Formats: sequence, C-alpha cells, structure tokens
Amino acid sequence: MSKLSDFRKSYELGELDEAEAADGPLVLFNRWMDEAIAHDVSEPTAMTVATVAANGRPSTRVVLLKGADARGMVWFTNYESRKGEELAGNPFAALQFHWVEMERVVRIEGRVEKTSAQESDDYFKSRPLDSRLGAWASPQSRVISSRAVLVTNAAKAAVQHGLNPERPPHWGGYRLVPERYEFWQGRRSRLHDRLVFTLDGGAWRRDRLAP
Repeated sequence: MSKLSDFRKSYELGELDEAEAADGPLVLFNRWMDEAIAHDVSEPTAMTVATVAANGRPSTRVVLLKGADARGMVWFTNYESRKGEELAGNPFAALQFHWVEMERVVRIEGRVEKTSAQESDDYFKSRPLDSRLGAWASPQSRVISSRAVLVTNAAKAAVQHGLNPERPPHWGGYRLVPERYEFWQGRRSRLHDRLVFTLDGGAWRRDRLAP
C-alpha cells in the first residue's frame, strides 16, 4: 500500500475573485455547473448530502441534483430511507459538489422541505421505466437477505403496475432552501480561494475566508 501522507497535488487550474461572484451565489453556482458540464466532468450533478440523526450522529450519501433555481436545490429519493427519516426529525442539511477535474468545491447549507406532489409526479413520470419500477422494488436503507429480493420485488412491481407505474407514496422530492453557499477554488501553495455567501435579512452577504 502506498504511503498516503506522501500524496501531493498542486492546484493551479483557476482562481476565484470577488468580481466573478458579484451577481450572487445562484448565478455563480449555475455558471460553475455549466462549466463543469462543458468540461465533461464526471457526474457533474452528483452531490454529497449530509444529514444529522436525532442522536447527533451525521451521515452522508451521494445523490443527483435535479433542479437548481431561486427556490433551492432539488433531489428525489425514498422518504423512508435513512436520510428521509433523519430529515423528518431534523430538517436541515448540507450539500457538497466536488468537481475534481476543475479543482472546485461548492458547499450549500439550509433548511430542507419536500417538493410538491405535482413536482414529484412530474419528475417520476420522466424517469425510465426500470427506475420507476425500482422505486417500488427497493425498501431503501432496510436490511435484505440478498439481491434476489430486489429482483423478485422488481418483477412483482412490473406485473402489478405495468408500463405506467404511479409514483409510490413513499417516494418524492426534497428541496434545500439555501442559507449559506461556499465556493472553493484550489490555488497554488494551499492558498485556496474561498468565498462564502450568507443570507442576512433577505440579502446575501459575501465574505472571503482564509483557506
């Protein structure tokens, strides 16, 4: 095994100054997302979602961003999953995007709410059939005896729901309403650029943080 402490990388691909962020956090986020997609970043919409359980223990998982606008950041999942249970008890979360190829990180924090039933229905209908059946087949985050359970459940769901399955009542969207954004751009000598936006009385305050 390689000695992990020997790994080094010099970050030299970009910079982040206040002028680039002058239009506010959502504009900058959308610009960075567009650039990540244009640069063929692997899984540009993948984000880590961090939640906290009632006992104070945090947990993370990777999901895919499905919407980003003035209302917030949207993803879809099983409401009965671990993250769903934790959000029901503590409706605050943190998101992180890591675009390795561009040496960029975005962190977003805020309160989480469910999307409307109509939003969840509309997105569910846009998914491939196998994914819609999978939402019925998987008791997400629950212990199962083998993969055969999923295969059997999917077959049963196909028979029961056919080619146009309705959205399961335990499945739908979440929206994180941002209260804090942080944009990180790697720089040489570990003197990275960090700009943070904090919601203050309905307006965004911008500050630079030391790396």
